[in-house]
Amino acid sequence: MDNPPTGKIHRLDERTVNQIAAGEVIERPASAVKELVENAIDAGAQHIEITLREGGRRLISVSDDGCGMTGDELLTAIERHATSKLRTTDDLAAIATLGFRGEALPSIGSVSRLGLRSKAQGEKDAWALDVDAGRIGDLLPAAQAEGTRIEVRDLFYATPARLKFLKTDRTETANCLDVVKRLAMASPQVAFSLSDGDRNLFKVERSMAEPSAVLKNRLADILGRVFSDNAMAVDAEREGIRLYGLAGLPTYSRGNAQQQYLFVNGRPVKDRLLVGAVRGAYADFLARDRHPVLALFVDLDPRFVDVNVHPAKAEVRFRDQALVRGLIVSGLRHALGDAGHRASSSISHAALGAVRPGGSIPYRGGAAYPARPAGAGFHDPMLHWQSPPQGSSPPAVSPAPTPDGSGFSFAPSARHEMAREDGAALAGASGASEDHYPLGAARGQLHETYIVAQNADGIIIVDQHAAHERLVYERMKTALATASVPRQMLLLPDVVELESTACERLTARIDEFAELGLVLEPFGEGAMVVREVPAMLGKVATDRLVRDLADDLAELDQGLSLKERLLDICATMACHGSVRAGRRLTLDEMNRLLRDMEATPHSGQCNHGRPTYVELKLKDIERLFGRR
Repeated sequence: MDNPPTGKIHRLDERTVNQIAAGEVIERPASAVKELVENAIDAGAQHIEITLREGGRRLISVSDDGCGMTGDELLTAIERHATSKLRTTDDLAAIATLGFRGEALPSIGSVSRLGLRSKAQGEKDAWALDVDAGRIGDLLPAAQAEGTRIEVRDLFYATPARLKFLKTDRTETANCLDVVKRLAMASPQVAFSLSDGDRNLFKVERSMAEPSAVLKNRLADILGRVFSDNAMAVDAEREGIRLYGLAGLPTYSRGNAQQQYLFVNGRPVKDRLLVGAVRGAYADFLARDRHPVLALFVDLDPRFVDVNVHPAKAEVRFRDQALVRGLIVSGLRHALGDAGHRASSSISHAALGAVRPGGSIPYRGGAAYPARPAGAGFHDPMLHWQSPPQGSSPPAVSPAPTPDGSGFSFAPSARHEMAREDGAALAGASGASEDHYPLGAARGQLHETYIVAQNADGIIIVDQHAAHERLVYERMKTALATASVPRQMLLLPDVVELESTACERLTARIDEFAELGLVLEPFGEGAMVVREVPAMLGKVATDRLVRDLADDLAELDQGLSLKERLLDICATMACHGSVRAGRRLTLDEMNRLLRDMEATPHSGQCNHGRPTYVELKLKDIERLFGRR
């Protein structure tokens, strides 16, 4: 038995140090899987096989066909801070591998029964080494193909307190599966398989497609073809930083952010800067409780990103955060703009399933949409939409003055003018001539709410209120972007007390807030004075607004609260001012609305992310009646 240490300050023994380190690096079975699979990828493996038992607590086995290790390298690999990835301090400033800290194997070995089997490429002999709760066994010859096999048995048996905090086997298995999927997305050149010993839970082969299609195919294999069919390609570059991947349409969304996959230089990360940028890019298209599905990759010089932030390596720090954030927001918005009026195809599939003979067939691949509140936007319109007489110019859309006396006039853009004139010219012609338009020619109206149109490929059903709501909203946004936001000066400026760090963040963004109509000034230590607020907000609790902005800056490095409030006002005005459900439209008005939708970006969804139209392909309709 070791003698107890004497004195107030003493050194911890090696075993205790390793167990403390394991608490940071190996939080649960999924953490061990992540570290071992990353090592296999760094070793140049082309095939990686993972096996779990009891969610990973009884067994984690990772086999690869990478470069392997010699006997001496095996002995070195289980020592703390021993790694093949770094040589000098200069390497630490430009990390190009997934692993680099040299903590994974000794940390795992200190809390489990660890077995390593490896054969280096080109070597005749394979070697085996066992580590039991930090106690290293003898190096022995073994039978092993080129590559490495690592088995982790009885994880956390040496630290029972940590073992008690593990969830059910099913939950731990799901966490391991998520880790493997993320790594598989970032490494399409590698084949992955994950099993629980009895059945395969996940399997993808190496992609042999053209380089341009490799990533899309891998994402389709993992996230499903429904995702790839309802996603937009993102590809943007700025000052040596490249952003690429697939981002789901707003109408293909989820109730949480679990299906947002973000990568930096091939490393899966969960970074608040990136999450905030995604939220900002989709702010105009999704309700607060909806989240996009996407897989985005950021590639940049390793010298401009610090991945040595936390032992788990899930967080990163960028040298120029504003540049990365701006690239993500602009790249996503550009992709959303290119999508035009496109809406999720899963909605059409769900509609077809619901009308199949024999009853409703739910479609499980699409997104769920929250029901619109009863009567929302169907009373007291602030805007009145009406078709202008043929040959005349359409009127500007003007909401009534706000209670505080401010008012706005939102004139349609030249693009909208052209679309309206085009629609008016075609309205008197034969409807068949409009079939070549994406949204086709109006054929009628159902329940004074839905427009039925016909195009060359099938039938379009349009929610007239949701569609026009988006059109009016886009005009309001254009007006806000091209003119300064009217301000309302406070008779008595409000003083808001904050922490000094929050005041510093707000002070750094004073000019940005002024452009949005909010005039702030520092007011001594730990306080900001509010002199003017956006007139659109009317009577507003300035203290709450300023604190929300400070919280946004602390969490996301963006002042989203003010922008979102302004856009929420526009969205409410657009909802109340749009053509209402229950209003009978003429054929000319229907066609004019369809042409405006085609000329307006993002018209495939309303301001809350719900679809504005459903397209039913003729071939699918024919299948319903057995004609195909």
